[in-house]
Amino acid sequence: MKLASGYLSYCTNIHSGESWMDHFEAIKKNFPSIKKEVSPDQPMGIGLRLSNSASIDLLDPDKIQIFKDWLNDHDAYVFTMNGFPYGDFHHAIVKDQVHAPDWTSQERLDYTIRLFKILAELLPEGMEGGISTSPLSYRHWFSTKEWYEEAKNRATRNIILVAEQLYQINLTSGIQLHLDIEPEPDGMLETGAEFIAWYETMLIPMAKSILAGSLNISELDAEACIKNHICLCYDVCHFAIGYEQHSEVLEQLDKKGIRTGKIQISAALKADMPADINSRADIAEAFSKYNEPTYLHQVVGRNGDHSLIRYRDLPEALADSKNPMVREWRAHFHVPVFAENLQLLRSTQSDIVEVLKMQKSKPFSNHLEVETYTWEVLPESLKMPIDQSIIRELNWVKEILE
Repeated sequence: MKLASGYLSYCTNIHSGESWMDHFEAIKKNFPSIKKEVSPDQPMGIGLRLSNSASIDLLDPDKIQIFKDWLNDHDAYVFTMNGFPYGDFHHAIVKDQVHAPDWTSQERLDYTIRLFKILAELLPEGMEGGISTSPLSYRHWFSTKEWYEEAKNRATRNIILVAEQLYQINLTSGIQLHLDIEPEPDGMLETGAEFIAWYETMLIPMAKSILAGSLNISELDAEACIKNHICLCYDVCHFAIGYEQHSEVLEQLDKKGIRTGKIQISAALKADMPADINSRADIAEAFSKYNEPTYLHQVVGRNGDHSLIRYRDLPEALADSKNPMVREWRAHFHVPVFAENLQLLRSTQSDIVEVLKMQKSKPFSNHLEVETYTWEVLPESLKMPIDQSIIRELNWVKEILE
């Protein structure tokens, strides 16, 4: 739905199923009741997630026309897509494979360009569209610095090929599309600082060399092409896990002219780690209830001297729970955004409030998407019917923004 500060929706990666038929059935089942409650008097957008196989299905002209007709009949539209998970995202062990295939591969490039072709078909006239994606790769797949840098270089070249395609689409149709890179814990691009450094020292210089030749444009226009079509996806959960200062990251992005294509509104788990050994054990036990096998739940601990210690998954943190240097844990587990107090644990909800207040005061993105995808693996005490959960989340966000 259109708010004063941007278009707000939720990401359909909450729904299980990998074929287009599965995706579409889940949308038809859940979206109408959600729209009725949160956007009864105006059109409402969908943050569409398509697996690779679903994207191939939806390229069929008949299938995409059926979907367009359904959107029109239900006063709905698609303005943003989630192109991060390529394959199975539910009912499978995902873990680090959420990055596979990564941006070094032709498969990831083809999948993303296919998504943009679909989005260009679905996007309402005059509206810009964006697709969020992996932060190039998973950093722990590369055992040497040379291998890591080679992979980053190859991934960056593929990102530039996407920008070239989006430039051509804009040139021929006037449709403005952008790819939104989503830093996350243990991604090749993990923090705001890493994203900005990559953007300025690798992406833009390589793009000037490549695009000036392939598009026959000046280096200045090549840089403008990148800044128009390659953006940041600001996942609040991910930045909160790294204890990043939102105002500082956004100030740097603004100063350097790097756009935020989408704000993903999501919350992580957090708790202080008390000195008392029994209290600390209770906190660790509370975190252990979120130790489910489907997704990676990276933990970032903050020491007494404010240095950070990073754990690749929750079991590693639990094994180090008695470490007296660590004063706080933050865990990558997308909990409902409306829930701040979770018994002994808390959420990073205050980070969402901070970011949304900045968005309300001085909008830095036009796309806002609630992304709590862990409903199926939440502890029973937090589970609700999916449509009711999303309604509650969207209304909570609306209340802050309005």
